[in-house]
Amino acid sequence: MKNADENNDSKDVPAGESRRPPTLWQSWMSVMAAFFGVQSSENRERDFTRGRASHFILLGLVATVLLVMLLVGLVKLATSMA
Repeated sequence: MKNADENNDSKDVPAGESRRPPTLWQSWMSVMAAFFGVQSSENRERDFTRGRASHFILLGLVATVLLVMLLVGLVKLATSMA
């Protein structure tokens, strides 16, 4: 007899994939969704149950550095045109 957690994990997921950690792309998309505040509850649940905090922290730092570099570049471009 299965418990409630096993029944919930098996819906629409092939056998063996229900406990796999999120891929790099899934983690990156979760970080991007967090930047905009639009993460779905299903993905948030996946991230908290199967993801590693260190991966999300590292990707968040990378995303922050990229955002700052983009903003600095845009400001330099705008000031050079004036």
